[in-house]
Amino acid sequence: MLRIENLNQYYGGSHILRDLSFEVQTGQVTTLLGRNGVGKSTLLKCLMGLVPAAAGTITFDDRDITREPSHQRVRAGIGYVPQGREIFPRLTVQENLLMGLAPKPGGTPLPPRIFDMFPVLKQMLKRRGGDLSGGQQQQLAIGRALASSPKLLILDEPTEGIQPSIIKDIERAIRTLAEEGSMAILLVEQYYDFARSLADQYLLMERGEFIKRGAGENMEQDGVRDLLAV
Repeated sequence: MLRIENLNQYYGGSHILRDLSFEVQTGQVTTLLGRNGVGKSTLLKCLMGLVPAAAGTITFDDRDITREPSHQRVRAGIGYVPQGREIFPRLTVQENLLMGLAPKPGGTPLPPRIFDMFPVLKQMLKRRGGDLSGGQQQQLAIGRALASSPKLLILDEPTEGIQPSIIKDIERAIRTLAEEGSMAILLVEQYYDFARSLADQYLLMERGEFIKRGAGENMEQDGVRDLLAV
């Protein structure tokens, strides 16, 4: 579904992303791990067209999107849940979710599975997004991304600042989406146990490069936990 080849990015004189190449498969969760400042969020911004790639190619669903603007990538089928959620605090839950339908024809209904996965959103449709707890806002951000029925879902640290009970809800939702087999998922995460529980394959980043990669089931024996703690 997504193929990255020799992706490079610079900030001024700093080489932030260094010849990154990887694939994200449909029906699988690809987990990208790394400590703060290694280039994870920059990589996602390149994938979404928020930051232009200095070199390399980004292919999505057999289409070269390297130079396409963000809105065309969303229309092509990429859903993005940014770090920090970035919901619209003054809009209601319903209005936030409807924003996710922007790439769709007018009159397209919200997918029922949003409320199947996150029932609290249905109970709070008329409440303003800013009045929700951090965990509920994260569920709202994921629901907004799912509204367009994406082929690829990108999540940037969805467990950050979230209470454990809602982390479990988000984990179940991601696993369900992967098991349905129609969506590819790229999960960026620092919380090792959460990432390990979901990863079909993992990528470990350090200083803009991948220093380890492999099957999710091998993360423990590959020493990924220890490398994250170094």
